[in-house]
Amino acid sequence: MSNKSTRVHSFKNDALGELDAVALTNLIKQKEVSTEEVVKASIDRAQQVEGQLRAIVTDCFEKGLAEGANPRDGYFSGVPIFIKDLTLIEGIPTYFGTEAMSKAKASTKTDPIAKQILDQGFIHLGNSSLPEFGLTCSTEFPNQAPTCNPWNTKYSVGGSSGGAAALVAAGVVPIAHTADGGGSTRIPAACSGLVGLKASRGRLLKSSAFEKGLVDIAIDGVVTRSVRDTAYFYAEAEKYYKNPKLPEIGLVTGPSKRCFKIGFTGDAYKAYKGTPRMMTALEKATKLLESMGHEVKPIQLPFNDNISDDFSLLWALSAFFVHRFGKQVIDPSFDSTKLTKLVVGLSKQYGKNFLKTPLAVYRLRKTYHQYAAMFEDLDIDFILTPTLGHETPELGYLSMNLEFEELFDRMKKWACFTPYSNATGGPSISLPMDHDETTDLPIGMMLWSNHGQEKLLLDLAYQLEEAKPWKKING
Repeated sequence: MSNKSTRVHSFKNDALGELDAVALTNLIKQKEVSTEEVVKASIDRAQQVEGQLRAIVTDCFEKGLAEGANPRDGYFSGVPIFIKDLTLIEGIPTYFGTEAMSKAKASTKTDPIAKQILDQGFIHLGNSSLPEFGLTCSTEFPNQAPTCNPWNTKYSVGGSSGGAAALVAAGVVPIAHTADGGGSTRIPAACSGLVGLKASRGRLLKSSAFEKGLVDIAIDGVVTRSVRDTAYFYAEAEKYYKNPKLPEIGLVTGPSKRCFKIGFTGDAYKAYKGTPRMMTALEKATKLLESMGHEVKPIQLPFNDNISDDFSLLWALSAFFVHRFGKQVIDPSFDSTKLTKLVVGLSKQYGKNFLKTPLAVYRLRKTYHQYAAMFEDLDIDFILTPTLGHETPELGYLSMNLEFEELFDRMKKWACFTPYSNATGGPSISLPMDHDETTDLPIGMMLWSNHGQEKLLLDLAYQLEEAKPWKKING
């Protein structure tokens, strides 16, 4: 049986209630609640749970209260949000989840993605936690307490956008900014019962942290409690910037009655596959889809093991860049002696394999076209997999104090499905389609679609949300 005593949330009868961001926006516009009431309620909730969740790196509560009296225009005017502490906001220090940046000063600029988000009218209440440079998939630290999962505080909330997911799942805000370089939006969404869409490559503007990649594997995003909030966020983001190379998403307001062809698999690369519990969740998801009228069939992913090796090399390159040149490219106060074993280990691994970079980049760029052809060759609209290879682990299983080889191996086995979308540039979405009653933790399933087809993803996500509403943390 589940143990609800380990849940931590802040839902109550205040200005936020159980509302998603769209419903909250409508109440503000109808003047049924004021922006000041909404901001104060969010701050109160943050203060209520932060001691247990540890999801906030820097709070901007006073600034948020002041802005609440005169919020900027935009569809989401007055709705509070947290920004992942990997993104530059003028006037606020960015620590990137690392002790190496403990002396960081306030930024003198705001990243393009932050402008694209805040232009929608959101009120920035602070920066949310992440592990060191977002290079691992659990929000844990070598010398401080981890960010906890609101459903069960003994367990990981995932990562790297762990703070964002914890704050949304616990009811502090209805929506929070994320960034996904290997699953960092979808993994915490899966761990905490949220909707997490990793969009097509180039769909959103970039943060400065992602400007210099040899392959664009990382992209920003959001986690939400409803498909509607995700859909409206992307519709509004397109009003600020629309990539001419991608089909327009537009505003997807609800499910269609369209039936789709869906291929499913529990097999990833290098013989990694979903555990029996994840396969049970996958089977339940396929049966639900069939009952809704969709055509579902088993498939095998047409990628070889090179995609894992090549992706890992680029992952290591990011760490190498930080380790060797952090003082020059990030901040003069950067102290490389305070980096974790993971980042140093990745950096050393890249140093041993750097000659493989040109071939790895070439093969990863080719996966864009291989991915597009896959949907046509298999005659499907979507792929369905577990979001993660096994159940959410207890805190400490992915400890930053583990030796590099052990931690990296554990990371790859757990996050064995999500990197495909980053390597290929395709979109995918994690939805909370099952629940583990033993640990009282959500289980995410992931849908993948072809490049630029977020509209279809949102349609099917709406259908699934309507057919089987997500379990509530305060239920």
